[in-house]
Amino acid sequence: MALEVTALRKGVTFEMDGNVYRVLEYHHHKPGRGKAIIRVKARDLRSGAIIEKTFLSGNEVQEAPMDYRTAQFLYSDGTAFHFMDTDTYEQYAIPAENLAEVAPFLLEGMEVKIAFYKGEALDVELPTTVDLEVVEAEVAVKGDTATGLTKKVKTQTGLEVEVPHFIQKGDIIRVDTRTGAYVTRVKK
Repeated sequence: MALEVTALRKGVTFEMDGNVYRVLEYHHHKPGRGKAIIRVKARDLRSGAIIEKTFLSGNEVQEAPMDYRTAQFLYSDGTAFHFMDTDTYEQYAIPAENLAEVAPFLLEGMEVKIAFYKGEALDVELPTTVDLEVVEAEVAVKGDTATGLTKKVKTQTGLEVEVPHFIQKGDIIRVDTRTGAYVTRVKK
């Protein structure tokens, strides 16, 4: 089915030149005269390559119908991430370069949705938030906690997050997987 390029948004998948892409960034610009210009940054779901493409309003791309299945993240061997379908126990491997954006949020045993295109496992859809343990944090100086200062901490997956000064090593924090931003501290 044809998809008007003005309908492209972050997370939308489309086909172009025989490849399947997922939109990472989308910018719509309307000059004073003429057609609107749509710029997208998209990831090729098979190769992991990122492309930047410019379209004029009125252009069309083919919609890529994706099927989703619930799966559990098992492990990463450095070259691929391995998942198991929670219904059929079938296992899938997705190349590491395809999951560069989501890798810092993946924890062993976590349930995710695997995106399939024509039976091929290509991408992972994460839950909106994930709880991660802080493994490295600067010590807050007494008095600095009231000023609203932030600091960077490192989580168990290697993700670095800006957090309030009161967060310490060993704390569990909730992180938004869409933005990588700190949400709240989680009670143990």
